[in-house]
Amino acid sequence: MANDKDVQQPIPEEEDEIITLTDEEGHDHEFVVVDVIEVDNQEYAILLPIDENPDEDEGEAVILRVEQDADGEDILVDIESEEEWERVAQAYEDLLDEEDSEE
Repeated sequence: MANDKDVQQPIPEEEDEIITLTDEEGHDHEFVVVDVIEVDNQEYAILLPIDENPDEDEGEAVILRVEQDADGEDILVDIESEEEWERVAQAYEDLLDEEDSEE
């Protein structure tokens, strides 16, 4: 979901979990999971695309809700509500600001 207030952060240099998501046209895209945060008792994964072309500007963060399927496995679900997306994006920005002020 594209928004005016997309959260961006450089990909950490330590080894992180990499996942592959398939778009509506069947193309695979790799993302690094930079964080999992909890907002209003719900977990959300913050993902950054792995840039296939390092000369391009950094991609926009993707925020997906973490839910469980019928087998109890974690799955990532697109956030449909603009208000929910904004609330999670703001919570992540606040978390980043707190970390920056502690350094």
